[in-house]
Amino acid sequence: MFDYSLNILGSEWIIIVFVALVLILGTNQLPSAARKLGIAVNEFNKAKNEVQNQMKGISNTTLDISGPLETERQKLEMIAKSLGVDTTGKHDEELRKIIAGKMGQKNTDQSEDNV
Repeated sequence: MFDYSLNILGSEWIIIVFVALVLILGTNQLPSAARKLGIAVNEFNKAKNEVQNQMKGISNTTLDISGPLETERQKLEMIAKSLGVDTTGKHDEELRKIIAGKMGQKNTDQSEDNV
């Protein structure tokens, strides 16, 4: 059989893409397109850094537990209070969902299945 694939290395692709952009956009629109691309990359980096900072804030949350807890409800209330959640009038399942949302967990059933 014949192999008709192009054996083009990394730096050659850059040249091909640049030539294609010049042909498509023309030399007049190329600087504005590069400027827009730079702005888009900058916005992406800002959003990425913001998400990383939020994740660090979540992972640095410490639970302040002063003594042994006897019931599941006490455990839930202690965790909820340490996360700044008001526990009055909420059922256990509601508290679990709120705590999971605050801690960044997508599915609390997975952790219960592993027990």
